Amino acid sequence: MSLRVLVGCKRVIDYAVKIRVKPDKSGVVTTGVKHSMNPFDEIAVEEAVRLKEKKIAKEIIAVSCGPTQCQETLRTALAMGVDKAIFVEVPAKDYETMQPYHVSKILSKIAQEEKADLLFVGKQAIDDDCNQTAQMTAAFLDWPQATFASQIEKNDGSLKVTREIDGGLENIEVKLPAVISADLRLNEPRYATLPNIMKAKKKPLAKKKPADYGVDLTPHQKVISVEDPPVREAGQKVESVEELVKKLTDAGMIPT
Repeated sequence: MSLRVLVGCKRVIDYAVKIRVKPDKSGVVTTGVKHSMNPFDEIAVEEAVRLKEKKIAKEIIAVSCGPTQCQETLRTALAMGVDKAIFVEVPAKDYETMQPYHVSKILSKIAQEEKADLLFVGKQAIDDDCNQTAQMTAAFLDWPQATFASQIEKNDGSLKVTREIDGGLENIEVKLPAVISADLRLNEPRYATLPNIMKAKKKPLAKKKPADYGVDLTPHQKVISVEDPPVREAGQKVESVEELVKKLTDAGMIPT
């Protein structure tokens, strides 16, 4: 059984960029700032490509929702080995208030239209850290889900997934179709080679709008303000363990 795989790819501020909060505290500065594919989504793309190389997947479709520049993110996925892409264009004004709920609805509709057997997304985006899209999409589709995947093995009609949890690792089995969210240790994404980057320019990229999937982008919550974290206070040196214990006790951090 060869699978049709759908992969979500979000365009985010590059992980190496120092984030700056807007003066009016309505969000972070994005103009003139380097963007790239969400690192966890890169891992999801890589895993989908590896499944194709193992002849487990027959076609991979990447999806990205957002402004025009998201097409660059999709071209990166295509250069990594994805077969085709769907760009869901969202005006900048609407994108500022777009939430995982909206993305999940769009992904679920596309998964049904494309008759996908497997949906891959990163476990979370590094800009909002919501960790909600995989779970919500699975709920909309009524599909099994395996989140925080660090290893995936194919069985007949199912996947054996090793999940990263607080207490260590958990092994579960999910029947297909299913939703998987990729964790950091699932794999190490490849770099797109120049020949593949050139080939990616000729691969199909369809342009859609949220309305094409019947999705209303009205926000369900409102961000009141975005602020920098408090500046870390300087530490204190102590001369002995006894002095350290006394200071911790006096601060109420060690019960007396």
